Amino acid sequence: SGIWLRIYSSCFRPKRTIWKMTSEQTETVSLDCAALHDRKPGYWKKEYIFKQIAAVKTRVMRLVKPVDPYTGLPCKNKEAIKASGLSWIIVLKDKNGKEHIMEKANLSFKDTSVTILWYSTNWPCLDILSALKLFGVTPLLPDQSRDPSKNGPRRRSLIAEYHLANLTESSVALGANKLVQLFGLNPGLLVGLWKEKNEIAFVMASLHYHQLLERSTLGSATV
Repeated sequence: SGIWLRIYSSCFRPKRTIWKMTSEQTETVSLDCAALHDRKPGYWKKEYIFKQIAAVKTRVMRLVKPVDPYTGLPCKNKEAIKASGLSWIIVLKDKNGKEHIMEKANLSFKDTSVTILWYSTNWPCLDILSALKLFGVTPLLPDQSRDPSKNGPRRRSLIAEYHLANLTESSVALGANKLVQLFGLNPGLLVGLWKEKNEIAFVMASLHYHQLLERSTLGSATV
């Protein structure tokens, strides 16, 4: 509790004080024994996390308030997404229930949507895959100074789930070139397959800005 109280005090200082104090005096006051003993174990940890989440939410809500008069959508979506620490991942589930997570993605922001592209040379074999899940991922404690750690606490929000079994037979072929054939899955997913091997080349999702932050943050692993 003493460690979390120190972290809390350094981040959330009192807004007003009757008299000025040095940093040493402030720490002594904030780490008063009464503040430790009057609270249940874990209180200051929970307070710190809740206040951090509330601060990020306030910052994001301030950014999504201005609306573009031409689209009727928030005009600072890119800034709001960055402030929330939001990113997107796809989880490929094979027929044995094992999950393969694809993290790294390229983002392209448009006037009304964001396009997300995943590409790799290490995709699992298409024949063993049964489903693809698209998640919005937010760090529990966004740090504006650096990219969120993959090993840190994060929350997933399920946006859509797609069935990959018999992909070439059950999906619409949209086009092809000499190397890749393109398939469309509703809603808003494109899958590129190598022609020679019939394996995944890339996956691309297009997400409309309408309630995008809500869909990407307020769901759960199953909803």
